[in-house]
Amino acid sequence: MPVATVSQNREQIAQLCRQYGVARLELIGSATSEAAFDPEHSDIDLLIEFEGSEALFARYMDLKFALEELFQRPVDLIMKRAIRNPYFLQEVEATSVLIYGHG
Repeated sequence: MPVATVSQNREQIAQLCRQYGVARLELIGSATSEAAFDPEHSDIDLLIEFEGSEALFARYMDLKFALEELFQRPVDLIMKRAIRNPYFLQEVEATSVLIYGHG
């Protein structure tokens, strides 16, 4: 469901990314797998990189709320630079699905 939902809302997502200064947005976790995602209980996990650092907290929170409204479910935004475990980062990068940004 999330991959299909993302595809259906790609232009709205891109518009939000431009509005809030997102450099890159990726789908991660159970949301990348139709088999692992529980439409009743799962949230949507997104790996994010912002352009610049001005008003970062406000942009982060506003984008989070806008995406939750768009997807009609909780959204977890994980900043890539905040990931300290190299094994976790490697797994995330290997399984992520690019939504916005460059390859």
